[in-house]
This record gives sequence, structure tokens and C-alpha cells, in this order.
Amino acid sequence: MGLLIFLIVLALLIYIFQKSVQKYVVVEKGGEVRTVRKLNLPLYKLAVITLVLLILGLIAVSIRYVPVGHAMVKFNIVTKKFSVSKEGITLVLPIVYNTYIYDLRRQEYTMTSKKGEGKKPNIDDSLWAPTSEGLQVGIDITTWYRVNPDKLVYIHRKIGPDYAEKIVRPTIRSVVRLVISEYKVMDVYSAKRRVIQNEIEDRIKKILEPDGFIIDGVVLRDVHFTPGFAKAIEEKQIAQQEAERMNYVLLKEQKEAERKKIEAQGEAKKIEIVSKALNQNPKYLKYLYISKLSDKVKVIVADQPTILDLKDILSK
Repeated sequence: MGLLIFLIVLALLIYIFQKSVQKYVVVEKGGEVRTVRKLNLPLYKLAVITLVLLILGLIAVSIRYVPVGHAMVKFNIVTKKFSVSKEGITLVLPIVYNTYIYDLRRQEYTMTSKKGEGKKPNIDDSLWAPTSEGLQVGIDITTWYRVNPDKLVYIHRKIGPDYAEKIVRPTIRSVVRLVISEYKVMDVYSAKRRVIQNEIEDRIKKILEPDGFIIDGVVLRDVHFTPGFAKAIEEKQIAQQEAERMNYVLLKEQKEAERKKIEAQGEAKKIEIVSKALNQNPKYLKYLYISKLSDKVKVIVADQPTILDLKDILSK
């Protein structure tokens, strides 16, 4: 493609140059008058101008732009050597070099069951793996990674531009299956999910980083089960919640029974003290009765012959 553009530009420049240096003259030949085109430059000047036009055309088609966050791998077909050009303007001879631009920014590889997401949005791309008990669990996972610019030539030579499907995806699938197989299903579901996520990330790093990939993070997006097992977990959770509720009710009733017991013991102690006081002083009963009355009551007529002066009794 670069060669074709170069030839087109060169032909256009030669045509423009030819039109600008030719002139029309009238000559007589064999008694016949004719109009012919004639160059208006000496031959050496024509050669110099042609060379300059050739160089300018070559430079024009050699200018390449590398986008921000990218790098260009160049292969010289003459010397058979690789080189790398970073973002910005660079010169690449169209006949001498083969080139390919790589994205050095953070990339993500997602495998999920949700349609419209991930690298394969039209299918259920969730990763199913067996646990240590042999139960199947589905894992939705996202891995963030970058291409190491220092190993770009190695990646281009040994792996190629389709590295995501060639090495990133198989590595993630293999590591996830291996790690999940070492844990029980309930560990994956809840208790050790963070531990499992970190272990998956560490193992992916050990495999991919020597090949030139920088792992920025791994996230377990979701964990799901077969329909039968999911129903069993739901029923178990309902049973646990009911058991916790019953434990709360029993604890509440136990606390209430203990409260009543303490209250009864207090009442019994109170009666014992009052009984002892009555035995020592029979008039104490009158005192208790009067103490419950309003402060405004000063005299009580129990019967016609009995009148109680509360002021006198209380003072005693």
C-alpha cells in the first residue's frame, strides 16, 4: 500500500514538473510548419530537479503518525532487524519496512454470562470450573493488563498482534480452573472469595509477565451455580434465617423468665423484711397503710368509736 501511494505521488509530481518546464515552438520541416513541445531546461538541471522531486515524494509517503498510547514495530526487510517507534511523527520507508501498531494502554479481557458485555458479547462466555467437591461453579471475571513496551518486539515475533486470544484468554481460563478446584463451593461463594481472587491474580502474573504483559488487576465479577444447587443454597439460607429468628425468640423468652425470677425474688425479700418489721413492731402495719395515702388526708374515721390522727401517728 505504501509503495502504491509512493508511485502515485511520484507520477503526479513528474507530470506537474513536465508541464511547467515545457514550451511550445513553431518549426518548419520539409516545407511544412508545425508546433512542437520542447524542454526549456538543460539536461543536468532536469536531472537535479527530478532527483529533488523524487526525494520529496519519498519523504511525503514515508511520514507516519503513531497515536498517543501506541507504539509501532518496524521490520527492515533488508537488514532483517526490528525497531520500535513511539507515539508521534516518524519516518518509515514504504518499500524497506513492514510495520504494525500496538496499543500500549490498559486493556481488559472480560468473560461473563451477561450478553452485550465482555470480549464475546453474543454468547454466554462465563467460565465454569469444578470445586474440590466436584460441583460446577460459573465465574464471571475481568482481567486488566497492558503490553510491556520493553518487550514489544518479543511479543510481535513470538506471539503476534492477536495475543488476547492466543495467550491472555487461555491463561485466564487455565488459572481459574486450577484455583477453583482447590476450594470448596461455599468458599468460592462467600468466605474466601477475596483470597481466591488474589490467588488467581498472582498466578496469572507469574505466567503472563515473562511474556511481556503487565497485569494491573483481576476482579471476580460474579459467582453463579447450576439451577439445582442455587435452589438448595436459597433453601439453606431461608432455614438459617428461620433458625436465627427462633434463637432470638428463645433468648428473649429466657431473658424474660430470668427477669421475672429476679423480680419474684425481690418481692419475696421485701415480704420477708416487712414480716420481720411487723413482728418487732405491730404498729408498722398502720404506718405502711398511711404512707400510701395522699398527703392531703389528715384524719381517718375507721368506725364510729375509732378516729386516727395521722399527724400523731406519723410523728411517733
